[in-house]
Amino acid sequence: MKVAKSIFLIINYKTFIVTTLAVLSTWLCNYFVLQANFPLTIIGIAIVFPVVFSIDSAYKRRERTLMLLSDFKAHLTAIHLASQQWVETDTHAYAEKGKELLLDVYSALQHYCIINQKSMLKSEKTLDDSVKSLSSHLQGFRHLELPSGEVSRINQYLSKVIIDIENIKVIRQYRTPVTLRAYSKVFIYSFPIIYGPYFMYSAQEYSHGLEYFMPVIFSFILVSLDNIQEHLENPFDQIGEDDVKFDVESFSGRLS
Repeated sequence: MKVAKSIFLIINYKTFIVTTLAVLSTWLCNYFVLQANFPLTIIGIAIVFPVVFSIDSAYKRRERTLMLLSDFKAHLTAIHLASQQWVETDTHAYAEKGKELLLDVYSALQHYCIINQKSMLKSEKTLDDSVKSLSSHLQGFRHLELPSGEVSRINQYLSKVIIDIENIKVIRQYRTPVTLRAYSKVFIYSFPIIYGPYFMYSAQEYSHGLEYFMPVIFSFILVSLDNIQEHLENPFDQIGEDDVKFDVESFSGRLS
């Protein structure tokens, strides 16, 4: 079932549109007796290399996001443990309030990442406000007889949380080169159609009825590569199986 879901993510309506046009182009070339031995190296240079480069770039962005998110959660955990264990007096209420603010920051980051582009500015302000509230709360350590060096360390944890947030925001706002992706799409959707004469030329070596096999295979391969790149491009949209998942609820349970 999971395999079927993955397949349907890379094979969609665009696949069938391009396949239909490619088959139609091949049929027209057969009808008008148009044949040409086009070099297949053009496909590798003009399509496969740029698409693979884009997929690799998008994958690296996703992996970097996962590293930043784990670093972000680690520093949130460090702040929570500090509020529980670094002060000798009873600070249960203070630690619980801090836990609530930590989860607010995480929830605000989640909302910022998965929200649509139009609401991003409003969500970013909410995220900034939650960080400010957490920072203000952490200044309460100064009144809990915590040594100044330890207070400074907690502020360093907060600083690293902010750095992780800003890095994730940059990944959310900026994508792989737009012009390269536009270039790839133009050739991905046009090559299976343009290569109709080549498909008819190569069909001379096939059994009757298999002349449309090549356009179908070409279309499925090229459009599937484009769909893979598109799903990896935005690791926050919660559509693809490789998207970054935010585990706010389970993280809350760990902060006990």
